[in-house]
Amino acid sequence: MPEKNQIYTAEITGLTSEGSGVCRIENMAVFVPETAVGDVADIKIVKVLSSYCFGIVDKLITPSPDRETRDCGVYKKCGGCVYRHISYEAECRAKDDTVRSAFERIGGLFPEYDEFIPGDNPDRYRNKAQYPLACVDGKAVCGFYAPRSHRVIPIDDCPLQPEIFSSISADILDYINKKKLPIYDESKGTGIMRHIYLRKGAYSDEIMVCLVVRKDMSRQFNSLCSRLAEKYPDIKSIVMNINPDKTNVILGAECVTLWGNDTISDTMCGNTIEISPLSFYQINTPQAERLYAKALEYASPDGSEVIADLYCGAGTIGLSMAHKAKKIVGIEIIPEAVENAKKNAAENNISNAEFYCGDAGEVFSKLHKNGCNPDIIVVDPPRKGCSQESLNVILDAAPRKIVMISCNPATAARDAKYLADNGYNVERVCGGDFFPGTKHVECVVLMSRNKA
Repeated sequence: MPEKNQIYTAEITGLTSEGSGVCRIENMAVFVPETAVGDVADIKIVKVLSSYCFGIVDKLITPSPDRETRDCGVYKKCGGCVYRHISYEAECRAKDDTVRSAFERIGGLFPEYDEFIPGDNPDRYRNKAQYPLACVDGKAVCGFYAPRSHRVIPIDDCPLQPEIFSSISADILDYINKKKLPIYDESKGTGIMRHIYLRKGAYSDEIMVCLVVRKDMSRQFNSLCSRLAEKYPDIKSIVMNINPDKTNVILGAECVTLWGNDTISDTMCGNTIEISPLSFYQINTPQAERLYAKALEYASPDGSEVIADLYCGAGTIGLSMAHKAKKIVGIEIIPEAVENAKKNAAENNISNAEFYCGDAGEVFSKLHKNGCNPDIIVVDPPRKGCSQESLNVILDAAPRKIVMISCNPATAARDAKYLADNGYNVERVCGGDFFPGTKHVECVVLMSRNKA
């Protein structure tokens, strides 16, 4: 067994789903961050557990051919990116392996795997940023939380975000500091300014600025709104979100439009989409379009089918399929997102889509009892996966096909296994990268009902 603080020479042979390299030392798995497959290094053991260890690189002896530096001065501190030390091609291979491993190891499933879908660009792809605020040496700063903490790492420019976000957030910080607006202290529940939240249409270039506060600050923001609107013509909406609760949840329920429109618009899959502060909208728009196209390929509706879209958000997936469906039925728990979905359908002259607000399992159960029998069910659940009720209702509805889009291959594999154990064949899986640089990876799954 390796000993703590001892140094061993080893070769990295794999990567975990968290982005750490894996090697074996004295027949024990050792996890080493910021390494690449093929690295040969002197590894210092920093923690020993019963069946595995953690280590750090003491000396890199032979670098892997996958190593590549993508500039960012703080990525090791902020914890958002885990792959900025390797090529994007190597990152995609690792993420594809993560998807396959989840389905085979967790689900015991061996579907056909389609070619992994990489992103166009590993940088500047995000259409949303949520910067927590903190007070450092008496000044307001914004950035991202350090790993496994709520300690803010100040960041001037994140290479994953549009460059204009850095400029806007800097101007907001300057205003906060000049006005001496109190920064929220989550440990005490005091202060006012909580987050700077920015959204940008990938195709429209429209920008929303959302200021997350503990209490109403409308009057104090008048001059800030004028300044931002004058300097940045792409800003179409400035909103204040009020979150009075002592919670880790970023957004509260109340939004107040301070300037411009309540929403911004963008285009996805040929449809115009209205986006509010509380709407779910995929962070990497072009990549979302590619995965939605894969979902449409898997669903392959012929125009005669009813499609249920569970966890539908602002309706983007269902609306992208509406032209090939008899009817779309979308369900989402966030009221604002449902209203956005209805507006999006109306804006795009889509008359065969209806949307309901509530828990996906509960609402769909009622709809099913009242005669809603979809031929195809599309599910895009949160990271924790589908609820047990949702899975059971899906089984009760017995659709011909189930198409799952998931941001967590582990829970997707778990849910797919449950459906496979209850009458469905997991046919095809395709991984895709929404979030280059980070540990996150998406997948699309096709399941078909077994013939009796």
